[in-house]
Amino acid sequence: MTVVRTRVLYSGRVQGVGFRWRSLEALRDLALRGFVRNLHDGRVELLLQDEDGRVDEALGRIERELGGLIRGTERRDEDPGEDPGPFRIER
Repeated sequence: MTVVRTRVLYSGRVQGVGFRWRSLEALRDLALRGFVRNLHDGRVELLLQDEDGRVDEALGRIERELGGLIRGTERRDEDPGEDPGPFRIER
């Protein structure tokens, strides 16, 4: 299976509303690698590295669960890098 690495920047009402925690809960059973964290400019960054199908499934879950808070999405696929560790909230 193909390993992919995807970085997504979400804008909108994404800080101070439990976005990171709800992302963690929504993706817990997928056992992904990566993190979700707040950025200083008010956006939230999500980094996922895993098998191709699970990353797409994860992003679909985020959209379904949190889409009402999201006003903009910037997705950038990257070459797989160093293992970012188990999916977690970074501060």
